[in-house]
Amino acid sequence: MQVPESRVVLVRHGQTEWSRTGQHTGLTDIPLTAEGRRTAELLGGRLAGAEWQGLAGAEVRTSPLARASETAALAGFPHAKEWDALVEWDYGDYEGLTPAQLQEMRPGFHIWRDGVPGGEALAEVAARADQVVAWARSAPRDVVVFAHGHFLRVLGARWLGLDPAFASALRLNPASLSVLGWAYGAPALERWNDTGHLE
Repeated sequence: MQVPESRVVLVRHGQTEWSRTGQHTGLTDIPLTAEGRRTAELLGGRLAGAEWQGLAGAEVRTSPLARASETAALAGFPHAKEWDALVEWDYGDYEGLTPAQLQEMRPGFHIWRDGVPGGEALAEVAARADQVVAWARSAPRDVVVFAHGHFLRVLGARWLGLDPAFASALRLNPASLSVLGWAYGAPALERWNDTGHLE
């Protein structure tokens, strides 16, 4: 296998009111909070620095949902191409509910095992992630993806060739930076959930 020398940079969008309160936010299109906008700008400052050099020449894509596309713009990528494959998991009947509320409704509930009624199956989320993996590997150039917590976790699992439920072990904070890469010719996590620009 020929291994490209490019980086696959993943950015979770900044804080929204629902991410602040822990509500499942799938396709509900809500904006960033003031804190979310601030951290997106901090992220942009980091990516403009010497280590990243603004990722000049990178191909940049974003979820069309406002919280992701606004993060992309504030981070210095206002012309990121929107791609429906990058939207968040459709939580169906559980949209807007917190983990605590779901535990009251279904004690022992685990989204990665039990799924969501009226929404998207985990296998469907994984199929979208596989599209992104194929695109990211299609040419030796840096790519940047602005998207959502659960979707990016599934993307990380699928990059590694693992079952999408492995994503349950890959935590991601708002406005975090992650890098998918290679080690010894095999897909690897080069960096994960890096929030150094926020400290």
